[in-house]
This record gives sequence, structure tokens and C-alpha cells, in this order.
Amino acid sequence: MAEMEIIPTLFEYQLSDITDSSKTVSKLQAESIMQFFTEQPLFTWSHSNNGCEARADAVSVLLEHWQIPHYKAWVFSGKYLKNHLGGLKQNWNYHVAVLLQVMEEGQLVQYIIDPATLSQLQTFYNWSAAITDFAHSYQVIKEPHWYIFAGKKITAYNWNRRNRQNRKWMIQGLAGINGLSAKGKAALVFNKTKIKKTDVAFEKLKQEQIPGK
Repeated sequence: MAEMEIIPTLFEYQLSDITDSSKTVSKLQAESIMQFFTEQPLFTWSHSNNGCEARADAVSVLLEHWQIPHYKAWVFSGKYLKNHLGGLKQNWNYHVAVLLQVMEEGQLVQYIIDPATLSQLQTFYNWSAAITDFAHSYQVIKEPHWYIFAGKKITAYNWNRRNRQNRKWMIQGLAGINGLSAKGKAALVFNKTKIKKTDVAFEKLKQEQIPGK
């Protein structure tokens, strides 16, 4: 009898937003975007255990400024989302990155921009599977303006829209500070200059040439 293949990651339709198949970029531009963000010193991708929401939103804000269509891709551990088996690597409860849609040979392919875990473009499924330690994990696609979900019980509707407060969290995250944690809140007092410089550097990035153009 052939061994049963265990699928590591599953798509969670009930929590996901509806995507628009016309919102695409070329494969070449997707590769250029990946390279651009990989090489940006402002993004401390090596800090993979902290700040994925901040980095994903920073990438998203820049792509919106350049009018590049995209979404956010989320992966949740089965334990965290559904209170059953399923874990992500590095003991993450969840991870988030930007998703780009590319039309290849008549097929819509979803690629992930996540230099924290990838050295090159990877499909949504393969990215999710690679960061899944043991089955199952759950994939969710959300509109880019949602910064993070609110509370432990996650539904399709209890997400916090990007606003002034979580923009502060985004800049703090780029500066290497988790402004939501007790340790991070204490660090804010001593890192005001660093945070200000990070904010200025981020705004300056908006003036860069659009990747792939």
C-alpha cells in the first residue's frame, strides 16, 4: 500500500479576502521587487523572530506608493489558529509577507516577497510549506491595508486597518523595536533618535526608482 502524502499547508477560504486576478505584475518585475527589498539595509531581514507585520506593511506601503498591485499572505500554525495539531518553524504562531500575482502561460501564479525566509521568489504554497514544521498550517490572503488581526479569536472581519498608530509600530519594527511588548515599550524611551532616523529613511525610499520599471 502506497504511503499517504500529508499536505503540510492548507488554504483557509473563510478568513481570506477575495482577490482580483487582473491585479498582476510581470515575472521580471516581481523578481526586481524581490531583489530590491533583499538589498535594502533598512529592512533587517535577519531579525526573523520579530517584526514580520512591520516589514510586510513597510513593503506594502512602498508598493502602494508606486501603484504596484499586491496582497498580504499570512500563514498560521494549526495550534494557534484552530487549537489542534500544526506548527510553524522557529515556534512562530504566524508569519506574514507581501504577495504578488503573476500571469504565466495563462495561469495565475502567486509569489511571495519575504527575504526573511527566501533568497528568491517562491510560490505561496511552497513558501508556506517550507516554514511549516509539522502539519497543518493554514494560508490566508488579505487586502494589504489590514495591518494585523485583533485578538486571539481570528475571523474574516476583526482585522485592524492601517492607521496612524500601527504606522508607528511599523517604523518601530523597522528600527528593531517591538512597540507592543513590555521590553519594546521600555526601549522606545531610549531610541527616539533611531526611530526618527528610520522614519526619515523610510520616507526617502519612496523616492527610489520603481523596481522593474
